[in-house]
Amino acid sequence: MAQVSIVTSQAAGAIRDDDAMRFTFVGDSMTIGCAGDFTWRYRMWQHLTSTLGAPFAIVGPRSALYDTVAGAPVSHEYGAPDFPAGARAHLAGWGEGWLHMAPVIADTVAGHGTDVLLVSLGLIDLGFYTDSDRTALNARAFITAARTANPHVKMVLMPVIPNIRAESDAPFAAECDRFNELLAKAVADLDDPMSPVLLASRPPGYDIHDDTYDGTHPGPTGEHALAGAFADAMHQAWGLGGPYTARP
Repeated sequence: MAQVSIVTSQAAGAIRDDDAMRFTFVGDSMTIGCAGDFTWRYRMWQHLTSTLGAPFAIVGPRSALYDTVAGAPVSHEYGAPDFPAGARAHLAGWGEGWLHMAPVIADTVAGHGTDVLLVSLGLIDLGFYTDSDRTALNARAFITAARTANPHVKMVLMPVIPNIRAESDAPFAAECDRFNELLAKAVADLDDPMSPVLLASRPPGYDIHDDTYDGTHPGPTGEHALAGAFADAMHQAWGLGGPYTARP
């Protein structure tokens, strides 16, 4: 991966001295991962490294994994030793959702010069904090805030994907489905040629019994499925990178 340098300025955000495209991963526990995980972020880094054909950087204010013993994001024990420290950056948190990320995304985009946001949020909001209507409003606020920091930022948003609670909790499953409809409407309403917003497709064939290790958090096949959904959306809509071919 091309090495880039970033100098930050509190007044003006990131001062760029290179032409690298900067990606920021935004998500909840499925994105931050646990100690020992590879993470779908690693799979995406591998994909971009092999297909992008241009300098890029992974940027964000955090880099740790969640440690279930400590109950905090304090681990750096990634499952892949070849995942460079400089590519482990993210804006993801265990138990965080649109509610938590909307107020901080502008500072992240400005401070790190983000060009592309890859966002997987919503399950935590619907499960613990807000209903589908409020969650959709928070997603819209997130998009608006990101654009205040970079009017040309690109975004790919993942709908809420299948999970174990939705399998047994019909009202919760209905809220997930309704939120996904509202998120699709938000993308249609807010998409802009200057700052495009894509809705990624739910990974085809995603099976919580095979692709996760606990019904929610992705195992290796699930990591590939999530990375592939983002990669294919960017390639099909923007010609960015290539088709995702690293599926196990």
